Amino acid sequence: MAIRKIRYEGDSVLRKQCKPIDKMTPRLLQLIDDMFDTMYEANGVGLAGPQVGILKRVVVIDIGDDNPLVLINPEILETSGEQTGDEGCLSLPGKVGTVTRPNYVKCKALDENMEEIVIEGTELLARAICHELDHLDGVLYRDHVTDGLRDVE
Repeated sequence: MAIRKIRYEGDSVLRKQCKPIDKMTPRLLQLIDDMFDTMYEANGVGLAGPQVGILKRVVVIDIGDDNPLVLINPEILETSGEQTGDEGCLSLPGKVGTVTRPNYVKCKALDENMEEIVIEGTELLARAICHELDHLDGVLYRDHVTDGLRDVE
């Protein structure tokens, strides 16, 4: 396990489309472990492959509910409702902005065993899923901000 370098806004890797993952490898398992370590070290709730320079469709999320998630090749199946609130990102440190996201998300993905899972989440989990999946398509939360970025107080 290791802490990886988080890529910051301005790094071109954050704006690229990620490639699907077709098989689990020891290297990918190591990446997943490293992503969790990196996310926890930075006090984040989610981290996507491109944020550590890897253009693969892999995301880790832990909203503090004792259920850390690994999502490989995730796709959103369904959304409903709406929530508006401040959002931040490990790739834009020290900044927040107001973003409207769905309040409910249903997501299909593969887990670390390459078995299909379906995750349903509301509130923070729904926000985290949407935020991290955006990273896989080169989208940053600032692209959704309605009132400009502000410094974290």
